[in-house]
Amino acid sequence: WLYKLGYKVLQNQDQAGKLLNSVQPITKLTWHVCGGIILWTLHSTDDGEAWKIHKSLLFHRKDVLDLQWSSDGSYLVSASVDNSCIIWDANKGVVQQMLEGHLHYVQGVAWDPLGQYIASLSSDRTCKIYANKPQGKSKNTEKMNFVCQHTLVKAELQNHDESKPPVKTHLFHDETLPSFFRRLAWSPDGSFLVLPAGLCKYSSEVINTAYILSRRDLSRPAIQLPGASKAIVAVRFCPIVFTLRGSQSEGLFKLPYRAVFAVATFNSLYVYDTESAAPILIHAGLHYAAITDIAWSPDAKYLSLSSRDGYCTIIEFENEELGQPHALSG
Repeated sequence: WLYKLGYKVLQNQDQAGKLLNSVQPITKLTWHVCGGIILWTLHSTDDGEAWKIHKSLLFHRKDVLDLQWSSDGSYLVSASVDNSCIIWDANKGVVQQMLEGHLHYVQGVAWDPLGQYIASLSSDRTCKIYANKPQGKSKNTEKMNFVCQHTLVKAELQNHDESKPPVKTHLFHDETLPSFFRRLAWSPDGSFLVLPAGLCKYSSEVINTAYILSRRDLSRPAIQLPGASKAIVAVRFCPIVFTLRGSQSEGLFKLPYRAVFAVATFNSLYVYDTESAAPILIHAGLHYAAITDIAWSPDAKYLSLSSRDGYCTIIEFENEELGQPHALSG
């Protein structure tokens, strides 16, 4: 079989022309759609280097919307339209574990850099936090076993009328949000998790936001980012943390260093750091269609955005524009 664009395509020329040996009338014909992932490895050749297929990961029943590697590169977790997440053994190319429970598309997935948690975000308006609770050992190593520990759905808001009980409201946009992506992200040290597609209602006003969860309590948001003009669809952390610039009196966190992260709405990019509440950079009107993803270069010198208009934008930072790099202990 040749897998292309999510469809099984008949490679044999005789097969491609017709369906062979059918002795009964054909009353129904459908394409088999599968969500596939292809892993490539870089090989040295006589002419330099070439990418070759390492493994094809085929188990999702529908399209894959997001994926992320474990910190050691041994595993991969994927999120799909089939309402599930799959943990893959990247070396063997096999399913390690399937995470189910969402009732709609899983549009974002993030693996804790410390390896203890996996978080998923779905258009069913829930975020699930899975904790690794190993069961037994296989070849002297603990067998991975992720179990759902928290499901974030609603939050309590204080009623304007103090005589009435708090009001529960949904944390996230529903499936009518016109995006296939809700790309959440952990900070480089794993101390907190940022969730996009946030929704907060105050009286009749609806505010777009992102929620920040502390590792100390992943059952509820600790901080809400200032409201964005459009729904937030992606969050990506800079892989490098930086030394503090001064007072943290207005900061979102009390950390011994500054973490920097980018937040994308449909049409804008916001860059925050943990030392200040307001964004340190805003870019708007960069694309003709919705932004779909963000990526930092490993040296934090470049920040790229992709869009449904078929183009990518690359933002370049001057040396130490974001700050002086800080070494994380451990």
